[in-house]
Amino acid sequence: MRRTLTLITALACALAVAPPAHAVPPLPDPDRPVGWGEHATGGAGGPVHVVTTRKELKDALATGGPKTIHVRGTIYGNQTDDGVLLGEQDYAPGYDLGKYLACFVGGKVWSDQAHAWCGQMRRLRQTGSNNQKRQIQLTVPSDTTLLGIGADARLEGVFLSVNTGSNIIVRGLELESPIDHFTSWDPGDGESGSWNARFKAFGIVTGSRIWIDHCAFTDGQHLDRDAPTGPNGKPVNRHDGLLDIEDGSDLITVSYNRFVNHDKNMLVGSGDGRGDRDRGKLRVTYYGNLFDGVSQRSPRVRYGAVHVFNNYYRGSVTGEQPLVSNDLGGPSHYLGLGIESRVYSEHNAFEYDGPQDIVVQNWNAHRFFDRRSWFNGRPVDVVAVARRKFEAAKAAELAKADATGSAPPAWTALEFTTDVGWAPAEVYAYRPLVNANLVKRTVLEHAGPAALNLPALNLPAPG
Repeated sequence: MRRTLTLITALACALAVAPPAHAVPPLPDPDRPVGWGEHATGGAGGPVHVVTTRKELKDALATGGPKTIHVRGTIYGNQTDDGVLLGEQDYAPGYDLGKYLACFVGGKVWSDQAHAWCGQMRRLRQTGSNNQKRQIQLTVPSDTTLLGIGADARLEGVFLSVNTGSNIIVRGLELESPIDHFTSWDPGDGESGSWNARFKAFGIVTGSRIWIDHCAFTDGQHLDRDAPTGPNGKPVNRHDGLLDIEDGSDLITVSYNRFVNHDKNMLVGSGDGRGDRDRGKLRVTYYGNLFDGVSQRSPRVRYGAVHVFNNYYRGSVTGEQPLVSNDLGGPSHYLGLGIESRVYSEHNAFEYDGPQDIVVQNWNAHRFFDRRSWFNGRPVDVVAVARRKFEAAKAAELAKADATGSAPPAWTALEFTTDVGWAPAEVYAYRPLVNANLVKRTVLEHAGPAALNLPALNLPAPG
């Protein structure tokens, strides 16, 4: 009996030291990605750089070869190499948002002749935007690990980006979204116009094999609700997405992150007309993430084969960042389904003190699958919500075409289906939690930088 126990103990220790591929369930944290981004190794084997300023981070990112960069303390995107913090007037002296808006006649049409200053404001807005972009954008190259060290490791006002890079890991950082001092007003965008901020907290363009884990994404203390009011009677939108994945990016895992108090949260695919570069790519896995007070796009998917499981969503009609769902006349939603998207959702916990239609929005996507998700702790038929919205949009388009004698859009010939053409279990191994309360508790405990077990990473001492 003793010999048997000894063998069992030895076997258990061996498995703990060298677990076979895919054997470790995604919750709690396995210290390696699960899903589409599972092969990201980052800067493993390369030197370690410790950075505390924007200049040090920029210089470390510019070094060649694999590398690991440890971020300590707060790094400010608007800080110059000699320590000066830049603001709107430093980027474009004389620019004035009120004067810029006054050049839209009736809030609808721009005119250089509306006021004497309009031509100047138009030029200053573009110049200021370009100057700010050059200052705050930091690009992560291939074969890099970017790791936050300590509770105060954060990037404030940095536009972190990947541009054609591959094999990248970003973990343990708080990323406070940049304020776009030169956001542009588009009166023709939507029924009442829209703002187009330029800078994201993290933007991935044509990137691949990427793992984003245990980070926190937020607008910080600069919520859009506190901004001046624009022509549509709503606050000026000074933030773009928190984490956007675009232009043929592929093989990405987003795990155990916190996304807090933001409007347009994250895109997968940036436009309906990008199918030539996005079809067959945009493969992304989201699990263990907290979406707290995030109004929409968590994520909003075009073209991608996206797996969304064991995430916890919560919001309120009257919260710090109010969420107003479609059935209440607003734009808020959790999952967003767009053109040719193939989203496979399962075991997500949704909470909201309004109608359950907030769980999903559908922009003419006819393929969607959900398995055993919950709304306020009870099972919810997410597929039925997605189907209802697809059928309503289809009926409206067919009626419009009939009334005008025009041809309806091609997508109206499609039938809604739960066959998304792929299944995660056929691609990679994972083990989802299947209890709503356990999903909620686990996400709250494990998501975000504070939950990252840094001692287990064998980090070198500072200096």
